[in-house]
Amino acid sequence: MSTDAATHIGAPPWTDAERRAFNKAAWRLVPFLTAGYLLNYMDRTNIGFAALAMNREIGLTATQFGFGAGLLFFGYSFFEIPSNMALYRYGARRWIARIMITWGIVSAATAFITGPQSWYALRLLLGIAEAGFFPGITFYLAMWFPAEYRARMLAWFLVAIPASTVVGGPLSGMLLQLDGLGGMAGWKWLFVIEGLPAALLGIAALWVLPDGPEDAAFLSEEERRLVRARILGERRDKEMRHLLPALKDPRVLVLAVAQFGFTAGSYGVGIWLPQIIKDAQFSNVGVGFVTGACYVVASAAMIAWAAWVDRTGKKITNLTLACLVASVGLALAIQSGNFWLSLAWITLALVGITSARAIFWTIPTRFLTGLAAAGGLAFINSIGTLGGFVGPYAVGWLRDATGSFSAGLLAMSGLLVLATVMSWSLKLLVTHE
Repeated sequence: MSTDAATHIGAPPWTDAERRAFNKAAWRLVPFLTAGYLLNYMDRTNIGFAALAMNREIGLTATQFGFGAGLLFFGYSFFEIPSNMALYRYGARRWIARIMITWGIVSAATAFITGPQSWYALRLLLGIAEAGFFPGITFYLAMWFPAEYRARMLAWFLVAIPASTVVGGPLSGMLLQLDGLGGMAGWKWLFVIEGLPAALLGIAALWVLPDGPEDAAFLSEEERRLVRARILGERRDKEMRHLLPALKDPRVLVLAVAQFGFTAGSYGVGIWLPQIIKDAQFSNVGVGFVTGACYVVASAAMIAWAAWVDRTGKKITNLTLACLVASVGLALAIQSGNFWLSLAWITLALVGITSARAIFWTIPTRFLTGLAAAGGLAFINSIGTLGGFVGPYAVGWLRDATGSFSAGLLAMSGLLVLATVMSWSLKLLVTHE
């Protein structure tokens, strides 16, 4: 985990003591948070693998499955701001632990669904349980790492998204083979075995995570002082500290729409990719490994792209480019009649989507601080994350309507064009890259 910091224009030179302090913080916090987000994303997207057997057993159509898959994001979005306000009030350690414990329990309980209504109810409840986790972690990392580090720290945290499929794909495929063990279907074992570890990690968070640099026992008093001084001395772009003005800031609104676009593309592709691959006559285990391979490429590209952004500082330009790459990849995927070539284009789209997410969250923390950051990040994510409903539902509905995934992928490409345009428009609203 490289933490060599480049000195930005106007920032004081870095000392060896500062580098050591931030290295300690990175190695203590980021692996744990990344593991939590990996489980979070597995618990969101393992339904794509469960559906290979679940849909038939409990009688879900593609439209019903897609609706339930996306319903999580209604609960998530509605409770996003209240959850982040609670994190700001009660402290990151307790609230992050609460989120992880409750979502792990609800995810495991999905094993007991019996039809469309219970499917909808558990997905809605899962969204409520995990509301605030991602913007809470973004806010938490901004308390610890200045701009010179932030894209890389976010990228290492966000590598959990593609890694959740790299790990979860093969694992989910193998768990489906437990069909009949203990009288339970394989897809039910999938939910139980992949859900409960999140609750256990949430309990561990109470001991592992400090609320902030001032509470970090793993740093010396001098190191705590250096971390706080570097964060407080960070250059801000028209800094905003209060919540209500932040929610009306045009930069916040544009960012929310941009995130909506690439989030819809992310979930529209990610949740349905196992079934797209399954249509090419792969076994369940084969689906897991092929899906995981796509995300290995996306993970490596995201880390490399984030490092490049930290060196150049051109965050808005690179966010725009990443969204454009994703849109073009999906559009070209439906033009080829060859499965492997189409999969290569989808993989390119995943590179763009995962990289866009890592770059994106370095932008709002440049001008939002304090309560405005807690609420503003949650607001951006609550609006943007509704794309997580639109993407899976639209792809499922279009699959039922047309009999193929081509129309759905084209629709996701269109939403990524929207994200591209919104990202580029930020150049008119932000005073410096």
